[in-house]
Amino acid sequence: MTTEILFAGFGGQGLLFVGKYFATKGLLEGKQVSWLPSYGPEMRGGTANCNVIISDDPVGSPIVSKPDVLVVMNLPSLDKYESTVKPGGTIIVDSAMIERKVQRDDVRVIYIPATRLAGEIGAQNLANMVIAGVMMKECPEAFPQEGLENALKKVVSARHADLYDLNLKAIMTGLGYVESC
Repeated sequence: MTTEILFAGFGGQGLLFVGKYFATKGLLEGKQVSWLPSYGPEMRGGTANCNVIISDDPVGSPIVSKPDVLVVMNLPSLDKYESTVKPGGTIIVDSAMIERKVQRDDVRVIYIPATRLAGEIGAQNLANMVIAGVMMKECPEAFPQEGLENALKKVVSARHADLYDLNLKAIMTGLGYVESC
């Protein structure tokens, strides 16, 4: 099984970190992985995206051109990448940042107000990890919950060890999120 993920938004939203989290989690599960960050010249506020491939087989190219899962955290990213998702794939939209609805009907769409939920738990800059929890809840075959804490321990640096609990709380918020009608 191979899962290709594209995380897209703007700098400062933690897209590279959440991509690194899933790549590390895949490694700990014995998978072949690729993690390819890309960002504009601006430090914060510019474009940012991260290509992640998790596979049972060796990864031939780190480029994700037809993602199985697209995570978008701003409108320009939805506009740019919506059409690239494989039919039958999944698009996860931070609905606190994007009001527009996905226009395709051949993909599964998950709307989550990740930025709002992160703010509610005092972790305004961890919407990315709320989305990580949603990914594990909604796509368990590709992103199993087992080992989530071990992977988090590997990617939260010693310098930011005080943020481990807050990152875990953000993931658990995503895992526990129930979409209201």
